Amino acid sequence: MANQLNRWTFLGRDMAIDLGTANTLVYVRGKGIVLDEPSVVAVHQDTGAVLAVGIEAKKMIGRTPGNIVAIRPLKDGVIADFDTTREMIKHFIRQVHKRTYLAKPRIVVCVPYGITGVERRAVEESGYEAGARKVYIIEEPMAAAIGAGLPIHEPTGNMVVDIGGGTTEVAVISMGGIVSATSIRTGGDKMDVAIIDWIKSEFGLLLGERMAEQIKMEIGSAYPLRDEPDAEIRGRDIATGLPKTVVVSSDQIRKALEKPVIDIVNAVKQTLDKTPPELAADLLDRGIVLTGGGALLKGLDERLRHETNMPVHVSEDPLRAVVEGTGQCIEEFEALEKVLISEPRR
Repeated sequence: MANQLNRWTFLGRDMAIDLGTANTLVYVRGKGIVLDEPSVVAVHQDTGAVLAVGIEAKKMIGRTPGNIVAIRPLKDGVIADFDTTREMIKHFIRQVHKRTYLAKPRIVVCVPYGITGVERRAVEESGYEAGARKVYIIEEPMAAAIGAGLPIHEPTGNMVVDIGGGTTEVAVISMGGIVSATSIRTGGDKMDVAIIDWIKSEFGLLLGERMAEQIKMEIGSAYPLRDEPDAEIRGRDIATGLPKTVVVSSDQIRKALEKPVIDIVNAVKQTLDKTPPELAADLLDRGIVLTGGGALLKGLDERLRHETNMPVHVSEDPLRAVVEGTGQCIEEFEALEKVLISEPRR
């Protein structure tokens, strides 16, 4: 009987979804993070049928025949393709709740700060279409701050910089609310594009997205490093159309990344400029906390330290800070409900 009760409890168990441009993570109440997959859907163009979602779909990027396309339905942190996003959310919920017709969970979905009402409603409707009984929204910097362990309810300034695939969210949080914030549509994807463009102009070489991302992770940096490694990159020569390999240095890739890095630095400065003096004084002691995949770019903490003269810390698990913060909202729903946004369903 106890086992049966446990099974029925799990069927309607609340979920938190970090719907990211690059990856979607799902947290289930009482179980933690149960899913972390790329936000990619492979679709058959002729029939509109969904062929693969997540890891399997990402493997198809750049390798599919003409009538199969690998779509990333979220662009710059917001839904660019509503139907495909809905199918992706349904698929991920189905993976977690095997018997979807019985699963009617409450869902908390994380969105970038400052998205429009239309974009927010699109996210909510995706959740309802996927079978939620109630959809709540949490803004990304708030989720990142909770996930990074910042004392958001205290009357002190807490600054978080969350660098995701599509957006960078900068916010100063105090007393459970966002005091000042900036959201820019620059993140890991723009860094990859910057590398692709630079390699194309310098070496006449066409790179794929996956190779650009690999180079960024291996030798990308935002500040001079003690060791400046080199890496081999492979692409297609524009002039001959043949495969070609070149060697690039960490210093060269840093030059390629300068524009997106400056955009992030300026977003931090802009947010500090809008912060009340009392909270700004707190930040000089407490510093800035970096979360998101972009926080792993080598030397970014040092670059921000140099540019702002403030302490900068990378959170313990930057890739999972947002989903952990969103998950805490369902684990401690009564305590954190006031940071959530909920509108009556239309």
